[in-house]
Amino acid sequence: MIPLRDDNPTRHFPFVTVGIIALNLLAFLLWEPTFGSQEKQQIFFFCHAEIPWEVSHQESLADGGRPAAEEIALQFQESLEDAQSDQRFLAAQCGHKVWWQSLFEAMFLHGGWLHIGGNMLFLWVFGNNVEDKLRPIGYLLFYLAAGLVASFAQLAISPDSVVPNLGASGAIAGVLGAYIVMFPRRRVLTLVIFFLITVVYLPAYVVLAAWFVLQIFSGVGSLGTNVNGGVAYWAHIGGCAFGLILAFLLFPKERFGSRPPPARPDVLRGLAGWRRRRQRPTPGTEAGPGGQGPWPGDQGPWTAPPERPDG
Repeated sequence: MIPLRDDNPTRHFPFVTVGIIALNLLAFLLWEPTFGSQEKQQIFFFCHAEIPWEVSHQESLADGGRPAAEEIALQFQESLEDAQSDQRFLAAQCGHKVWWQSLFEAMFLHGGWLHIGGNMLFLWVFGNNVEDKLRPIGYLLFYLAAGLVASFAQLAISPDSVVPNLGASGAIAGVLGAYIVMFPRRRVLTLVIFFLITVVYLPAYVVLAAWFVLQIFSGVGSLGTNVNGGVAYWAHIGGCAFGLILAFLLFPKERFGSRPPPARPDVLRGLAGWRRRRQRPTPGTEAGPGGQGPWPGDQGPWTAPPERPDG
């Protein structure tokens, strides 16, 4: 399920959400070697992204000595000599790296077009409403805190991993967790791909709960393997749980049993609504009395009134 938009208008412009999206796009297009070779991208990620081993040992792989070299050799299945050569290469390329700064830098890095596209879509759909309630400063602090909690959740599962972790997914997962508590029954226009492709409106708790359950199953499944496809599922789970708990305890929220406000009249209701709208005549194409079309006023195609009988 891919959310496209929600029926949840805001009172204020989401400056922080738009700013975060802009920073991520600028980093992806102008800072990362997005259009360079795969080798350049990998070097960049080792120099700037969060690496669990570095955080748990509070030093970079380049400065980690033999323990770091042994972990590199084990995880990348290479000899100790090759691993030590990798350390010397990292020292030359990114000797400036500070392990705690990488926790924040990683929140603005992405590994590809689909990665950044999916993250920014989720942030745009759900982030503006959370920001509207928390206001800009509170929302920014919450976003950064969710990203840090997500990083430490993944760190708790694989503290000795030497694979770079990057992306805004953990922080955005915190936003999703807050949204499901704050606006559980708001309608979300969702692209559903399941045998057929359709667009329907679903309650926010259905869309986000399905996403969260998928992360749990994927995260549990990754525990029994050395490779999880490069996706930090436990960062998603940790960030989302943080948002859920904080929103439940502190944030303003709508009651789950309350009915959502009326749906916006200017938004199509899935394919069925799209077909019905296509069948309606365009205003002005079917003239009523005096050349007026059926809108506004009439709910359906204009029908001429019955003729008055003579006499």
